[in-house]
Amino acid sequence: MMHLMEKKEIIRTIKYTCIAASAGVIQIGTYTLFLSVFKWSPWVSYLPSLILSVLWNFSINRKYTFKSAASVPKAMLLVFAYYLVFTPLSTLWTKWFTETLLWNAFVVEIGTMLVNFITEFLWQRLVVFRGQIDNREPVKKA
Repeated sequence: MMHLMEKKEIIRTIKYTCIAASAGVIQIGTYTLFLSVFKWSPWVSYLPSLILSVLWNFSINRKYTFKSAASVPKAMLLVFAYYLVFTPLSTLWTKWFTETLLWNAFVVEIGTMLVNFITEFLWQRLVVFRGQIDNREPVKKA
């Protein structure tokens, strides 16, 4: 029989995946807009689409996946720390793969999103919300 905590973590992972997928839709949609309509280069299109995706993903996951009452400024600072490393690296590899190796921009974007999905989940679960998961009081209905 599955242990209650294991089941809870599986459900948490599924919730995170669904919310991250919605953030992915935001990212791909805005990336497509910037790349195809505005004709920005892939690496320039990537940055604003990433920012919009991150804001959505963090806000919704904090409330519904991690159910955390952690300090929002502190949690956002930790997410910012993650992106201080991830964003320059991913921007550089996007530029390199699309401009030097001439890979398809959408293939690179989807690969980058998968790397981001896995590493950000681990960062949020193990660093940002460590010790602060499931500590938010549920809203009581009148």
